[in-house]
Order: sequence, then structure tokens, then C-alpha cells
Amino acid sequence: MSTESPADGAHPSGASTAVPSKAGRNLPAAIAVGVGLGALVVASLIFVPKVWFGIVAAAIAIATWEVASRLREGDILVPRIPLLLGGQATIWLGWPFGTTGVLAGFTGTVIACFVWRLLDQGLGAAPRNYLRDAAITVFVAAWLPLLASFGTLMVTREGGSDWVFVLMIGVVCSDVGGYTAGVLFGRHPMVPAISPKKSWEGLGGSLVFAIIGSVATVTLILDANPAIGVLLGVVLVVTGTLGDLIESQVKRDLGIKDMGTLLPGHGGIMDRLDSLLPSAFVTWLVLTALL
Repeated sequence: MSTESPADGAHPSGASTAVPSKAGRNLPAAIAVGVGLGALVVASLIFVPKVWFGIVAAAIAIATWEVASRLREGDILVPRIPLLLGGQATIWLGWPFGTTGVLAGFTGTVIACFVWRLLDQGLGAAPRNYLRDAAITVFVAAWLPLLASFGTLMVTREGGSDWVFVLMIGVVCSDVGGYTAGVLFGRHPMVPAISPKKSWEGLGGSLVFAIIGSVATVTLILDANPAIGVLLGVVLVVTGTLGDLIESQVKRDLGIKDMGTLLPGHGGIMDRLDSLLPSAFVTWLVLTALL
């Protein structure tokens, strides 16, 4: 989850007037929002697991709008309407049809976006960045609804809520460990050109916390081999860090700090999903393969 400073010359979209912490966040606001979102997730998974579909679908709709709007500000014309509708189809079709429904929703979204962008620029007009815009549209469709669908697919199986808990606790442990170690011990930047606040010490903290958290959840919640927890913890740190860096690179390309302003201390919804999205896929993959 992102904690970087804005790029040189970038406008601080949605920047808070509060003094940020050393890691670049308005910490009290970030904690309050994080606790509130966590309580919503826990309550839904315990009492009405299928509500998880609605929560994820709503989050992805908002995140898609944020990303598409930021891209359009950078003169990249991704078609928002078919992306929004197709993203919902990608997620919801996973409920009755599993991975087949997800694949059908994603493929239909891509085709609809290709046609929409073609008609949007006019059939009689000379092509203007069609290939670039179409390629970035596919990137957004895969980045958001496709990856998110693996988080919802978990609750369609028996005991699937437990899988989501394992995912969320592992990602939170990684984020908390990286934040704590980075603030206390961070001296050596990992990728300063992309995310100046990330350090190798923070990565080490993420590994320690994520492995401990994943071993605990895999053992206590899933009653499975602790070795699976070790593997999952390492993979979650790798995918979570890469997911964070991917969004950071996108934002630096666009010259912005945050994708949105909805969540005080965090930015937009997408700024909270950057590490969760690829982590949802790898958690589903590891647990499906090993359990």
C-alpha cells in the first residue's frame, strides 16, 4: 500500500493539510479509516459472507472511476462506461460460474472497450492513439476487476471466508511490518526513482511480519501445514510490494500523488487496493494448489 511522496512537479491530488508522518501519511486519519474498513470486512465475512461480493464490486467500481479519470486527465482516453459495467460483470459472474464466468466477463469487457473506443473517435476520423488507449484499457481491466475477482471467488467455496481472512491478515501484517521497520530503521532506499519512502529495511519488516501472520492464520484458521504459511507470507510480500510499485509508477507517469481523495490519510480507493489486488490472486492460487 502506497506511502510515497509526490513526484517532482506533481500536483498533490487530495493532499491533506495535516502534517504527515515520517512515512508520508496522515497517521491518525489513516488508522481510523483502516480500522473502519477492517471492521466492515470482518463483519461481512462473519455474518453474511456473500456480501463480500458487493463490497468488492463497489470498491472496484470506485477504483475504476478513479483510475480512468486520472488517465483522462493525462489525455489517455480509456472508455469508462464499458470498463465500469464490464468490471462488474467480471466480478459477479464468478458467483454462479466460477473462473469460467470471470474469464467470460473479462473477455467481454475487453471486446466492448475496443469497440467503444473505436466508435468514440469516429469511424471516419484518422486514428488518434487508438492502440495506446486500447492497450492501457486492457491493462486497467486486468489490473482491477480481473485480479479482484479472485478475492471474491474465495467465498464461493466452503470455508472460503477463512481464505479471505488469511489474505487480509497477511497483507495487513506485511503493510504494518514494512511501515514500522521503514519508519524506525529505514536507511537504504529500495527504488527511490519510483517510491522514495520504500526501504530495504522496510521490506525486511514486511517479510518478518507477513510470515508470522500467515503461519498463524494458516495454522489456526485453516488447520493446515505451517510451511504453507511461510510460502504464502513470502509470496504476499513479493506481490504486495510489486503491486504497490506498479501503482506508484503509474502515478509518477501521470504526475499525481494519489488516485483519489475519498479516504482521508490514504488517498483514493485504488491507493488502498494496490497491494491487495495481486495478493488476492496469489492467495487464491497458493491455497487452491496446496489445500
